[in-house]
Amino acid sequence: MRYTEAKMSKITVEMLRDIGKNTIDYRPNFDEELEEPIVLPSRFPNLLVNGTNGIAVGMATSIPPHNLREVIDAVVMLIDNPEAELKDIMTKIKGPDFPTGATITGKEAIKEAYRTGRGKVKVRAKTTIEPMKNNKNRIIVTEIPYQVNKARLIEKIAHLVRDKKLEGISDLRDESDRNGMRIVIELKRDANPNVVLNNLYKHTQMQDTYSLIMIALVNDEPKVLTLKQILNHYLEHQKDVITRRTKYELDKAEARAHILEGLKIALDNIDEVIKLIRGSKNAPQAKEGLISKFGLTEIQAQAILDMRLQKLTGLERDKIEQEYNDLIKEINRLKEILANERLIYKIVKDEILEIRDKYGDDRRTEIKNSVDEINIADMIDEENIVITLTHFGYIKRLPEDTYKLQNRGGRGVTGLTTRDEDFVEDIIITSTHDNLLFFTSKGKVYTLRAFEIPEAKRQAKGTAVVNLLQLEAGETIKSIIPIKEFKEDNYLIFATQNGLVKKTNVNQFESIRKSGLIAINLKEDDELISVKKTNGESDIIVTTIFGMSIRFNEKDVRNMGRAAMGVKAISLNREDKVISMNLVEEGTDLLVISEKGFGKRTDLSEYRTQTRGGKGIKTYNIKPHTGDVVGARVVNKEDEIMIISYLGIIIRLKIAGISQMGRTTQGVKIMKVDKDDRVVSIAKVMNEEIEEK
Repeated sequence: MRYTEAKMSKITVEMLRDIGKNTIDYRPNFDEELEEPIVLPSRFPNLLVNGTNGIAVGMATSIPPHNLREVIDAVVMLIDNPEAELKDIMTKIKGPDFPTGATITGKEAIKEAYRTGRGKVKVRAKTTIEPMKNNKNRIIVTEIPYQVNKARLIEKIAHLVRDKKLEGISDLRDESDRNGMRIVIELKRDANPNVVLNNLYKHTQMQDTYSLIMIALVNDEPKVLTLKQILNHYLEHQKDVITRRTKYELDKAEARAHILEGLKIALDNIDEVIKLIRGSKNAPQAKEGLISKFGLTEIQAQAILDMRLQKLTGLERDKIEQEYNDLIKEINRLKEILANERLIYKIVKDEILEIRDKYGDDRRTEIKNSVDEINIADMIDEENIVITLTHFGYIKRLPEDTYKLQNRGGRGVTGLTTRDEDFVEDIIITSTHDNLLFFTSKGKVYTLRAFEIPEAKRQAKGTAVVNLLQLEAGETIKSIIPIKEFKEDNYLIFATQNGLVKKTNVNQFESIRKSGLIAINLKEDDELISVKKTNGESDIIVTTIFGMSIRFNEKDVRNMGRAAMGVKAISLNREDKVISMNLVEEGTDLLVISEKGFGKRTDLSEYRTQTRGGKGIKTYNIKPHTGDVVGARVVNKEDEIMIISYLGIIIRLKIAGISQMGRTTQGVKIMKVDKDDRVVSIAKVMNEEIEEK
């Protein structure tokens, strides 16, 4: 009564359930005027679910909150299997679940804390990086660590920016409302969003450490408890609660049955009872007479004296008989429970599952593995997937069968919903377990496993690639190469828009740090446009926007180091640029597609092998109604292609349905393109190669 009152939530009733049935002990309160419970019945493990923080003399306790559903599932596991180990329990309790959400990094730290009762976990704010106009980015914070004050966090960031301890932030505002938290951190144009985000984690409470010290009173003695010990003590408490409740209910049932037995005797001898009562001078004499004549107890005699005359009716007599028979059954049931520990635990299980189903909710705090923890690939099914990348850097993965085969000239299906002025730039067919090498316009390389690309629906725009890779300002993805194994006899061929080419052994890209590596040195006015994997003996064909091409053998290009610049592949006319590079295969054609949806395939035998560095030969007859060349691929009749338009329309075609023509022709209409649309990219679907993988 000295403390602030609070309105109880519905689940609080479960903390107090059965408190009036002698389930717990009481002690005098602070002034000894009243009594207070020593512990509550707590029909769910509140110590873990709500957590607690406390400071005692010479010690402190810090137990984080957990998910109600997970904790109850762990309790049920221990009921079913008392020998369950910590690794088994952690299949149910994943870790702390904070009401503010956020992300815990590192499962090993959680496991150690649960094993010993002490430990620390890192909690990070949940953030996303969103691209803006003018090559700027912003960081959106939607969840912050537990017990971190949002206003103070924003104030701390502002002070760090003012004192120039945090660089690259141009604006900071709080857009939180009743729908949730939203802190917007806008970045300067030249700021690397991942660098800024890491500095925010380092210098502010956007990353915080939560200490676990699981100290609790066990028989009035403070002890450091492991997770399993806490759950076992809770089970012992519930066993005691159910036992005491059952004894209480048994005592009440037996007391009532005892009275009903007396009433039955009185009803069976009603005339004599009435005569004895009428002949008595007072109530004590009547009570004594009933006890001595009918062998009743004092309680039974008093119940008969208190009985109303309506109990003498036939219906009331039947009710007493039925109530007595029901009580006998209930007494037998309660005695059976007290004699069988298994039945007690069954009651605990049934009642706690009822609470889980009524009040349980989904986990809010995400738990991520540290870099050096378990191999997630072992938990991912290997399957063929399609990965799409848009011009503004949105990436996603889908099952390969998302796109259905269509006839030539069809309008296709909407492949994804993009932001204004965005369009799909690349499609990769690969396996979930393959390594993906991301080569950028600045000649750098980054890596991810294919399953690390977030899966999305066909019409979703995907995830901004800057959330996955630590790209620099103005850096864009130009090629994605799936690599299953880094073999010494495999090479990567690089081509730049200014006509340079370079060959490097693929094993030089096996170890790539998160910040990326230099894959090819570039001049200021040049950028990387394509990368291909080869066996070291392939013919290369390079195609330009103005419809020129050159074919040469890659042996003309010596093996170079990672940071080399490369050698000339083709001499370009003014304003011409390299648009694609392909590997030549025996008995194949070169498919060329233009901006307006025209295309053709030409037998590669029409392209003679030349010495690299020349001007090359004509491969496409460009006209105003065809537009410039947007892509060229080496194909055979069994192949299929995907054609992508500016507005995100995707069509899948069989190569056999596209006409074969000479080098200098303009081709036929391949895809219907609206007036305000244009073809921007093509990708080949290699079914046989996928099956081999």
